[in-house]
Amino acid sequence: LIFKYLCKYILNITFYTLTCFSYVSTPSERPNFIIILADDIGWGDLGANQPGQRANNTPNIDLLALQGLRLTDFHSPASTCSPSRAAILTARYGVRNGVTHNFAVRSVAGLPLSEVALPRLLQESGYYTAMIGKWHLGHCGPYAPTSRGFDYYLGIPYSNDMGCTDVPGSDLPPSQPCSAGPQGEPRVGLPLLENCTVVQQPLDLWTLTLRYRDAALRIIHSPYLLYVALAHMHVPLAPPPASFSTNELDGGRDVYAASLQEMDDLVGALKRASDETNRDNTLIWFTGDNGPWEKKCQYAGSVGPYTGTWQTSRGGGSAKQTTWEGGHRVPTVAYWPSRIPANTSSHALLSGMDIFPTLLSMAGLKPPVDRRYDGIDATDVLLNGDQTGREFLFHPNSGASGLFGDLQTVRAGKHKAFYITGSAEACGGGRGTQLLHDPPLIFDLGVDQAEATPLDAGAPEYQEVLGKVTKAREELLWDIATDQSVSTADYTQDQSAAPCCDPQRASCRCPGPAGG
Repeated sequence: LIFKYLCKYILNITFYTLTCFSYVSTPSERPNFIIILADDIGWGDLGANQPGQRANNTPNIDLLALQGLRLTDFHSPASTCSPSRAAILTARYGVRNGVTHNFAVRSVAGLPLSEVALPRLLQESGYYTAMIGKWHLGHCGPYAPTSRGFDYYLGIPYSNDMGCTDVPGSDLPPSQPCSAGPQGEPRVGLPLLENCTVVQQPLDLWTLTLRYRDAALRIIHSPYLLYVALAHMHVPLAPPPASFSTNELDGGRDVYAASLQEMDDLVGALKRASDETNRDNTLIWFTGDNGPWEKKCQYAGSVGPYTGTWQTSRGGGSAKQTTWEGGHRVPTVAYWPSRIPANTSSHALLSGMDIFPTLLSMAGLKPPVDRRYDGIDATDVLLNGDQTGREFLFHPNSGASGLFGDLQTVRAGKHKAFYITGSAEACGGGRGTQLLHDPPLIFDLGVDQAEATPLDAGAPEYQEVLGKVTKAREELLWDIATDQSVSTADYTQDQSAAPCCDPQRASCRCPGPAGG
């Protein structure tokens, strides 16, 4: 009898243990993820990065930093839109995933179908996956967000200045309305897509943020991945404050500030909804896709101290499209109240490619083993205060110099080596000259954030760094050359590929109330 009850007791304990184990392992207990990607935002745009030097246009993002972790040496994987987004979602440099420059309105393809994106892996493990905002990795069909692992999508397929609108909103700086296209022909209207359906064309940009907010707030339930890609800073979306005209004060800076603030308001709404729903089990990760677009002059963001002085003193710009710090060092904050200590910062060298392996690790998942990755698991940096980060990080050419995607700039700790330099178009139209450097230019970012004066090539410090970056670069290039999983993107364009709700109507106008 004693043996019988003992067996029953053991079985009950075993059942209870297995039940508890099953409970903590269920998808509902895995962390939720909100990834917010700001388009063309400058490192210096965030008030938390330059306290006292910037107007208070980012109070909600600054609150994320105050209550979370500020990553001060975080970099976009490339300094233009499509390559950066592809690398974030695949954890692979563009020379591996095939996306080395931007896709166009009439592109027939997108992120190669051989690539496995982060949302697909989370979706297959039970996560609800949704995307709000700018995709820029292919239109509908097999390249659309809902074909690459997202259960739901609402947004624009490419940048907000790649199509016309009837209602002012993308006209700062001025762009042609739909009624005045080239040679008198109507331009293709900027479409708003829900899943694979064009629901408004041309899109009313003034109401876009409200649409995004309402859709995003419906998505927050466990477990989920919400990827919010905001194009507010690409070309300012918001109007200036009512009391100013665009010609007053700082030559239109009030317009950029209003756009930044409108984006910040949306971030605040997401944070409040997350806090009310599952505050202690949700990671919010805010970052940017690349630095400011300098050619937009007063409508571009701030690079802060990362001015690329060596380049700008020789002509041209040193932000978006370049491998100077202003092109890819982006404001980044991670917030998770129960796991990330408040009001902390990390100088660990990290990249947007690290989001993929970090989220998988936190979800208890492993990436496919049939391909090579360039991202690292940054869980210890986010949750345990580790300051190590990457030993090396490569910055691909993104249009300012050399071949698209070539890895011609190398970070090694606080040092940065340029094998090629070049500039993007600056405000006013000036450009610098592409130059090859053999041996490379090497800067010490620890004492020279502005990248103004390279190290003396004869100095022992230079020689030590040169040996490290040369070896690291040779090893990576060999690794890529022998990688059987390298993809190739199709950049073919065709007139019929442009998203169009009604080709028979000027600007592809949607009939009925949705089209305006």
